[in-house]
Amino acid sequence: MTDLSTHSLDELCLNEAARPKAPPVPEATGQHRRQGRQLAAIHRHYLNEMAQIGAVLTKIEAGDAPPEHLKRIVLSLDMAENMRLFGSLCGRECQVLKFHHDIESGDMFPRIEASGAGRFKAIIAKLRAEHDVVHELIIRLGRAADALVDDPSQENFAQTATTFRKLEEIVRSHFGYEEDELAEAIGYYLGEI
Repeated sequence: MTDLSTHSLDELCLNEAARPKAPPVPEATGQHRRQGRQLAAIHRHYLNEMAQIGAVLTKIEAGDAPPEHLKRIVLSLDMAENMRLFGSLCGRECQVLKFHHDIESGDMFPRIEASGAGRFKAIIAKLRAEHDVVHELIIRLGRAADALVDDPSQENFAQTATTFRKLEEIVRSHFGYEEDELAEAIGYYLGEI
């Protein structure tokens, strides 16, 4: 895992232009592709939760709710149901997202790399690097959310909102890339996930 803690928020990016394209898996069938697209369903859950948080942030920014309102609203969402347990805005769901990436990096990616005879090495390396960016943003969001809970000031709200929006942007882009490039490989080499 790369240490990104000294990078500014603006420096935390995915360098989408440097994303390699996956080689085709000629042996993959329509069934394999459908199996591989199951990853998109998993990702949609995370994106739906993030959209709910984003909607709350937008309401507060528009002046429709004070920053203190964020804690009460967010606590009712699955994404932060266990906020106190993990001490962060997205609580359980951020931990689950990290766990999801750990499974991909520790199991799914090595299996695809081995089964694909190394043809997916560049894709896997890029996805792992993107996981590092996502994890750094989760850490920063946790810190920003803790500060907001301790002091629901406009400054702490702005920092939390900015960090969250950066995380949401990065996660959306990362998920799309992963789904586009690995659907055939996941279905063919791993079967159902």
